[in-house]
Amino acid sequence: MANGTEHTVKAFDDDIVELRGLISEMGGRAEAAIADAMQALVRHDLAAAETVVEEDKRIDELEGQIERLAVRIIALRAPMADDLREVVAALKIASVIERIGDYAKNIAKRTAQIGGPHKIDALAMLPAMAAIAAEMVHDVLDAFAARDWQLALRVSERDRAVDDFYNSIFRTLVTFMMENPATIGQAAHLLFVAKNLERIGDHATNVAEMVYFAAKGTYMAERDRGEDAIGTEA
Repeated sequence: MANGTEHTVKAFDDDIVELRGLISEMGGRAEAAIADAMQALVRHDLAAAETVVEEDKRIDELEGQIERLAVRIIALRAPMADDLREVVAALKIASVIERIGDYAKNIAKRTAQIGGPHKIDALAMLPAMAAIAAEMVHDVLDAFAARDWQLALRVSERDRAVDDFYNSIFRTLVTFMMENPATIGQAAHLLFVAKNLERIGDHATNVAEMVYFAAKGTYMAERDRGEDAIGTEA
């Protein structure tokens, strides 16, 4: 009987390790997609942009693998308390990462529509904004792997910086469009890129809240977001 119990525990541990590995791979691909999409945009590299779009299919596949594994763990292992929270968090996190991958893909798709050369000052701000958003994704996945609620909390606090970037870029682009009507199309596409990055920051924060709950069993306190991000939904 003891051997059977040990086997069950080992099987469960193996499943959890596999689940964490899939989440890590999925998050790593989403993080890379953000950086690659921004690089393609800045360089007006259509081939690189197309690669980002194609690579998003693998992120979608990983989401499906995680969903099937999580359901199998719940059905066969009947996890309780902390273990159950981790599996449920992984299931939700996979869905959020898939959306982050979609935002990166949307940014890549704008490369052809924006065209070049770029003469809009706001474009110089976008890579810095993207770097913060990508770093949030990286750190929050580290927090999930380590069950580090303190790191998750720090990630959520960084979302304010992404919102501040977005608000600044929004005002810059609106002013630029008013002063240079011929660039409205290009500037509007850049505005949607900024909005996608702002949404990535929001989603990274959502993951941080899930990690916090999985680790502590309580919900993260409501954040003081200050001035809300402005503009239209991407």
